[in-house]
Amino acid sequence: MSKDYYKILGVDKSATQDEIKKAFRKKAHKLHPDKQTGDEAKFKEVNEAYQVIGDEKKRSQYDQYGSGFDQQGGAGGGMSWEDVMRAQGQGGGQGFGGMNFDFGDLGDMFGFGGGSRRSRQQRGRDIQVDVEISLKESVQGIEKEISLTKNSACKKCTGSGVEPGSSLSTCGVCHGQGQVTKIQQTILGAMQTAATCTNCNGKGKIPKVMCKHCGGDGVEKVSETIKVKIPAGIDNGQSIRLSGRGEYIGSAGVAGDLYVQVHILPSQLFKREGSTLYSQTTINFAQAVLGDNISIATIDGEKTLVIPPGTQSHQQFRLKDRGVPKLNGHGRGDQYVTVIVHVPKKPSKKARQLIEELGKEMK
Repeated sequence: MSKDYYKILGVDKSATQDEIKKAFRKKAHKLHPDKQTGDEAKFKEVNEAYQVIGDEKKRSQYDQYGSGFDQQGGAGGGMSWEDVMRAQGQGGGQGFGGMNFDFGDLGDMFGFGGGSRRSRQQRGRDIQVDVEISLKESVQGIEKEISLTKNSACKKCTGSGVEPGSSLSTCGVCHGQGQVTKIQQTILGAMQTAATCTNCNGKGKIPKVMCKHCGGDGVEKVSETIKVKIPAGIDNGQSIRLSGRGEYIGSAGVAGDLYVQVHILPSQLFKREGSTLYSQTTINFAQAVLGDNISIATIDGEKTLVIPPGTQSHQQFRLKDRGVPKLNGHGRGDQYVTVIVHVPKKPSKKARQLIEELGKEMK
């Protein structure tokens, strides 16, 4: 009887390839014999199912023939799915249970297989530093200097590890391949894997004469000052990435990145929300009733604000394009000024008389 590979993986027939892969990885991780929840038989069954419906072409054929395909064979009860694959020139695979195990997927979880398929260039460690700027600096942009001590490329050999005047020769261990083949014993038997050559760190070549300054590592610890341009409009907590300015790992790889996280100091005059600035100003009762031209603070300096007659306390005025530049767009935000009418707690004698007369007039 044909196996229901969708049921084995616990997915619907309409599942996407990505959903199938996720289901496989989850079950394989749980059922691996090295785990407490492991089950070797089910582990093989799950992998068998993934080898078929995890491949779009094989899945299409499996869906086409369906569970009744076994009845299309001759005497002896029909053909298995492995027989179908072999008959169509795709093979059922060699090894444990006649299956092709996808070590590219399992290798990420269990540390075997994959080999040269997934070789990656080594990277140095990323570094994060913090810098504080004022609100005005965040609006206008600024260049800051950052001092730090880190592993950098050796200045004498420029990070190659080769003594100046010397050259590179082919690695005698991997013979220039950068990888060596290893036989690893697993629960599925002996597996052949490829590993990075430790003699040349995967480069395939080694210095004939190692740099005397860094000992051939291509690395030296130095203190340096780096200039960072902080763009206008950057917001609090955002980071700037400087590619290749992190820790240098040596001739075996490349440097990591430097991340500069920006912290904006609070302002006594303005409150920022995105690209909008908010501020307050105070006027007296006469200015509110009669109107006036007053000087107010903006991020660009003092500007004149026209107070129209009859202005109410906490009325808000918009100053177009006086806010924060839009970091990933064009133009600037606005500034909103809230006008507060000041009411004196202890007016002078003359002021009291005038206010009393005003009160009578307004009645």
